[in-house]
Amino acid sequence: MALDFKSLTEATSGAVGGLLSTTILYPLDTCKSKYQAEAKAGKARKYKSLFDVFQESLKSGKILSLYQGLATKNLQSVVSQFIYFYSYSIFKKWYLAKARVSKMGTGTNLLVAAAAGTCTAVLTQPLDVASTRMQTSAFGKSKGLWATLTEGSLQEAYSGFGASLALVSNPAIQYTVFEQLKDFLLRPEVVVEVVGTDQPLSRSSPKVLTAFQAFLIGAFSKTIATVITYPAIRAKVMLQAAESDEDKVLRLNSSTTNLKVRRRARSMVEAFHQIWAEEGLKGYFKGLNAQIVKTVLSAALMLMIKEKVARSTWVVMLAIQRWLLAGENKLKSVSLPASTVAPIVGIAISSNAARG
Repeated sequence: MALDFKSLTEATSGAVGGLLSTTILYPLDTCKSKYQAEAKAGKARKYKSLFDVFQESLKSGKILSLYQGLATKNLQSVVSQFIYFYSYSIFKKWYLAKARVSKMGTGTNLLVAAAAGTCTAVLTQPLDVASTRMQTSAFGKSKGLWATLTEGSLQEAYSGFGASLALVSNPAIQYTVFEQLKDFLLRPEVVVEVVGTDQPLSRSSPKVLTAFQAFLIGAFSKTIATVITYPAIRAKVMLQAAESDEDKVLRLNSSTTNLKVRRRARSMVEAFHQIWAEEGLKGYFKGLNAQIVKTVLSAALMLMIKEKVARSTWVVMLAIQRWLLAGENKLKSVSLPASTVAPIVGIAISSNAARG
């Protein structure tokens, strides 16, 4: 099967954009994840704000631990971005060929994006779980990737998978809001008839979005999508987070001290119940401000970098394609020895004579 170099270019440039944006914003992501993972209220709560997580790393002299799990997160980011963009491009190409149309409608685009997101979640969930566990481990106590992946069962490797599937709706909501706002800004020309005159006054809307308009409505649409899906985002982090030292001590000592320890949530529904019991309604949106800042900045950086490297990636892919074609043509042009050609020619002549 021939390689789809256009899809590979999209996937590669998307992976590079995801890698760089993840690295730049990783300390913020670590603080956010540790803050989101804690489901406690009142005096039992260790982190009262996002800054408390950062302050803990400073006081413990482990500021570099804000980068624990970075390699795994980057691996997960590159793999997931590559799979998403490649599968999206493949599904899009397949649909356009089957439907015999030149472009997809809004509904079809959302379905294709959801299918690509589902493929990404299925294939990268273990890496996602491992990176979150490494991030939320106590500073300086994060395990390596292999140890993290193999410390539990296959079911634990897919912790939060239901939440990941629910979050496939996030880009769908974002895209819908973006398109609605775009249509509003680019609404058709409005013609106003002035009474008593033959000259109509017209007011034309812009035909294309400016870069500033695109950035603003892109950030706004991503914010709306994040607010709507945030409870699932928080539940996912809780399900994937590493067990804290305090909870581990309580769990190990519960049998000797007769303490009743709350069972760790194993599904999104159980996580929702735990949040409600410990923190109430506002707990579903704990850390929302940090999530919005991180998500919007990450999406903006990723898309900006992707667009910047797309041309260079295409040049590299074109060079590889030409190299492969040159090698294929070289193989085809290699002449066979006369001792090999003669029997083949003889067989061909005999075969044709027999047919005649």
